[in-house]
Amino acid sequence: AVEKARVLLEAMPFIRRFQGRTFVIKYGGHAMVAPELKESFAKDVCLLKYIGINVVVVHGGGPQISTMLKQSGVQSRFVDGLRVTDDASMEVVEMVLAGSINQDIVSLICRHGGRAVGLSGKDDGFVLADRVAPYTTRDGEIVDLGRVGEVRHVTPDVVVELTRAGFIPVIAPIGVDEHGASLNLNADTAAGKVAEALRAEKLILLTDVQGVRGADGAFASSLNSATARQWIADRVIDGGMIPKVECALDAIAGG
Repeated sequence: AVEKARVLLEAMPFIRRFQGRTFVIKYGGHAMVAPELKESFAKDVCLLKYIGINVVVVHGGGPQISTMLKQSGVQSRFVDGLRVTDDASMEVVEMVLAGSINQDIVSLICRHGGRAVGLSGKDDGFVLADRVAPYTTRDGEIVDLGRVGEVRHVTPDVVVELTRAGFIPVIAPIGVDEHGASLNLNADTAAGKVAEALRAEKLILLTDVQGVRGADGAFASSLNSATARQWIADRVIDGGMIPKVECALDAIAGG
């Protein structure tokens, strides 16, 4: 109790500034695997909720999906940081993301005193997505990503109602198309779109790397949009960092 009181006193300026606002946190990477980081994440999320911030968690699960696919004899392939997802792979993706991983995170938060509810973009159809059309990569290869979706629209009513009721929504990045079919969404991109729809105060992307590096290898403590887009074009920003940076740019542009 004494320690909690000390933390709260130190955080008072932060509390006054952000109380009642919404933080969207994309939870992924090593923080989802290392036991001490998982515990730390859950405690921090519960503390943010305790001091009056509406916390919404959007989680990934790439390594776990890759492990399950490998056990099924399927080799994972990525293009520009996005997983190529055929129909069989989509079943595994949905089972892992909306099933085991989502419920593990919900249980973890509840165990630390929070009230969490798991859902995916299919619940109440709140994340409507379109299948990504085949496109030509920068290397000239024509790629069909399969059951990979791009978010068309987020209707956040169900998330808003959950936060108002005191819950921490834990969202699996699965969207639904106009025919009711599941689509695999990049978790960073999904988090950005959810943040836009909720008019979130902050979008926080957890990642295993220290940050974005420039062409000289030095970490960039901040980036403006023009520089970020130029670095993507020049492949200074590449691979899985592309959707992270692009979703941040889109979220800012979306308010």
